[in-house]
Amino acid sequence: MRLLISALAALATFVSPLVAPLPASAQQAPIPVRVGVIPVIGAAPIFVARGEGWLKEAGLEPTFTTFESGPNMIQALASGTIDVYVAGIAPLAVARTKGIDVRVVAATAIEEMVFVAGPKLAPYFADAPSKAEAFKAFKVKEGRVARLATQPAGSVPNTTLQHWLWQVAKADKADAEIVPMGIDATQQAVLAGAMDGASIREPALTIVQLRNPAIKLIATGGEMFPNQPGTVVAVYGKFADMNPAAVDALVKALVKSTELLKSDPAKAAPHVEAALGKGITDVATIQKAISSPAARFVADPRAIIEATKALQTYQVSIGTLDKEAPTDGLFDTKPYEKAVKP
Repeated sequence: MRLLISALAALATFVSPLVAPLPASAQQAPIPVRVGVIPVIGAAPIFVARGEGWLKEAGLEPTFTTFESGPNMIQALASGTIDVYVAGIAPLAVARTKGIDVRVVAATAIEEMVFVAGPKLAPYFADAPSKAEAFKAFKVKEGRVARLATQPAGSVPNTTLQHWLWQVAKADKADAEIVPMGIDATQQAVLAGAMDGASIREPALTIVQLRNPAIKLIATGGEMFPNQPGTVVAVYGKFADMNPAAVDALVKALVKSTELLKSDPAKAAPHVEAALGKGITDVATIQKAISSPAARFVADPRAIIEATKALQTYQVSIGTLDKEAPTDGLFDTKPYEKAVKP
């Protein structure tokens, strides 16, 4: 018996290094994560994280649903049918004021929204002494106001367009009409000439200018709303409370993705094209969009807090937000701080 015990002890000593504990993500079943996204370059970090396998490595099993705008996604958040929101920050402030517990855990990009003019409207900006005069001259000569496409009221595109028109360009409200529609519809309307201009972001900016060089960039994101907060990653409060480690892992993967997008767009582009291409564009176009001045990737949510306050203040002034949402409830920076801690 003593010999048997000694043999078993020796065997245990030999085998134990071979059965060392597995990482936490490998010990547990993958955590399902329902992700809502809008089809823009600002959502690229989560597509790259999926494509590089970093979400799977983190023990996450994502499924994706595409929405045409952030406001459209709020209903899914409110009903608990998505866990992660990847879209503009403006609708989240509205959601918070209505009692929906959603928390921004990462930024993805800033100053995404730009304004383009179609072939009929663009020449007026070349000739007029100011942008306000361009809109006025268009109305006089064409006999109608310029029709400008953007996303629904309460969205970042709509808010930044209004800010640029009325506060920066000082256009007369009698000279321009804002027409809300979805992201894909905006791109198609500009290309078809159904709209005279639009607030768009990448990859739409690259796509429309490649297809029709007469479509001109009139205002950059910084001109429309300085340091404008763009696409963010936010989590539904119930999901975050039940899965704090999953949220930490998600943000860590997003930080890695952001660095890859900035350092190696060629490697990142196929993952983004797989999500956004839809057979209507290619990897080269997506790579160009990733490298565009309208694609400024930033993962740190702290970098957009002050600009978010300014955006909310303007939303209140135009009536798309009843009251400002406290940013200490809207933002949860702890997962990002853990992700970048040495």
